[in-house]
Amino acid sequence: MSEHSANPSSTVAAATGRPLAVKAVIPAAGLATRFLPATKAVPKELLPVVDRPVLQYIVEEATQAGISDVLLITGRGKTSMVDHFDRRPDLETRLEEKGDSERLAAVRRPSELAKIYTVRQPEQLGLGHAVGYAESHVGDQPFAVLLGDEFVKPSEPLLPAMLELQARTGGVVLAFFEVDPAETKRYGIASVEPAESELTDIGEVVKVTGMVEKPQPEDAPSNLAVLGRYVLPGRIFDAIQRTKPGSGGEIQLTDAMELLRTEGVPVHAIVYRGTRYDTGMPLGYLQTVVQIAAERDDLGAEFRSWLAEFVKADAAGGSGT
Repeated sequence: MSEHSANPSSTVAAATGRPLAVKAVIPAAGLATRFLPATKAVPKELLPVVDRPVLQYIVEEATQAGISDVLLITGRGKTSMVDHFDRRPDLETRLEEKGDSERLAAVRRPSELAKIYTVRQPEQLGLGHAVGYAESHVGDQPFAVLLGDEFVKPSEPLLPAMLELQARTGGVVLAFFEVDPAETKRYGIASVEPAESELTDIGEVVKVTGMVEKPQPEDAPSNLAVLGRYVLPGRIFDAIQRTKPGSGGEIQLTDAMELLRTEGVPVHAIVYRGTRYDTGMPLGYLQTVVQIAAERDDLGAEFRSWLAEFVKADAAGGSGT
């Protein structure tokens, strides 16, 4: 039985005539070359953040928002991602015999989070190409897309508000975060205008008028960067099929969303002010591990003490050990 919170704003569907998205898609077929050789045999999505893999944090984010149906877009050599969400009766029996109830619960938890489905993307030809493989699973219903290398702090959720916004508008919903203007060349940057007044009760909502991929600071239309969360209408699949290869010769999800926008589909975004963890590059991954370890009730105090001593010793030219 899946463990998740109630669907956010359950009255939205009745009020708008549109259903809330109840399925999530996680594209996770990439080669993760930035983490080689570690990811030669271990999927990047399973790299541990203390004692849980990145992918589990992402699935937990989806289930916290009321989504209990998750499709993983996988690739060659990534079957272990599915194994993580399966039962391990042999391990569970051993832990039961030892009376280790805490670890037993932790081992069982992944299999209780959601129903996990998979489809394989044989070639990695862009995010739009990957999302297109979800069509047979999703159909014509709205759905969430959660990129496999970032997640948000559970106490500062983002997805519930995105689901509500999509149900109200029926269009594309994105999430943005503010970056230093000098950093715009690293991200997709949006041009925006104020959202309709009836949507502002959801949060900091803006209407998207366009997106530019990695502009130089002087050319950036704003400092709002795209965060790896989307809630999309089912018609995105037709747009993906009509989207020609773009940057890098790949089929870009951004291009498919822009196609819908030019055809009159509303595109909105929520500006997220909470804590975002980005594990897509080694530095961000290490920062995420340190942040979460420092906040853990069971590890935080001792770890912070050690970290302070390490930094102090390093500054003084010592080894810190």
